[in-house]
Amino acid sequence: MATRIMPAPNRAASLELIKNFSVEMTGKDIAALIEAKDKIPPGTRINVTFLGNEDLEMRVAAAKAVRDLGFVPVPHISARRLASRGDLEKFLQRLQEVGAAEHVFVVGGDPAEPEGPYGDSLALINTGLLPQFGVREVGIGGYPEGHPDIPKDTLWRAVEDKTAALAAQDLGAFIITQFAFDTGPVAGWIEEVRARGIKAPIRVGTPGPAGVKRLLSFARRFGVGANAMIVKKYGFSLTNLMGDAGPDRFVNDLAAVLAQHAPGQDQHLPPQLGLHFYTFGGLLATANWVRHLTAEDR
Repeated sequence: MATRIMPAPNRAASLELIKNFSVEMTGKDIAALIEAKDKIPPGTRINVTFLGNEDLEMRVAAAKAVRDLGFVPVPHISARRLASRGDLEKFLQRLQEVGAAEHVFVVGGDPAEPEGPYGDSLALINTGLLPQFGVREVGIGGYPEGHPDIPKDTLWRAVEDKTAALAAQDLGAFIITQFAFDTGPVAGWIEEVRARGIKAPIRVGTPGPAGVKRLLSFARRFGVGANAMIVKKYGFSLTNLMGDAGPDRFVNDLAAVLAQHAPGQDQHLPPQLGLHFYTFGGLLATANWVRHLTAEDR
């Protein structure tokens, strides 16, 4: 997918932000991962989603493929999709058997009503089961632009409660945010996280290059702001939905804003910040976009 790369106002900050990026795949994307493997740096974290139309063996096979290809698997665990404690134990055991249990990402999940005993990701964390199956680090979600169904105060309390619960179990924590189009809410949210004393690494959710219609469809589905002003800042127009869009403007602007808010860092980014790509246009398209952005001779 050809997308024009925008020049970076602070190239050093942009390169620092994109360094050690992570990406996301589904249980059905093993073939796509194999196709893209030579374009993705070894050791890259690759998240494996927990979708309702996939089963345990598909998720485990994808996590194993990530590990076998030289990357770091980060399987998702959807609390409300688990029918029982036994389902959680079985999934964790299978991940441990294939060497993919050290890093996981816990989410509440899409079902409006839980399919089992876990109403949210905090309830899953509080089972105490994660470290018993070799989990060492747990990711949680962040919502810079809020959540359409959850009040802001509830979201902040959830981040604080989950990071505290993980620390009590001697588990590392990291945060991956919902994807966004606008740098302002993201930068403000990061400042608020740090002001609340939460020091966990943050990966900012970023849409990989994809068709404009596809990006807007996902934005509406997840309640992400996509009004005319924001999408113009991102680099495409609501009146022309036929083209493709890459996240270069968002990445470059975010890096510049974060560098400006890093006193004493010599205009470099604060530590513990990175990007997580939602690969709506595919793993290969995202990998190629990263390589193009970071190429020294472009």
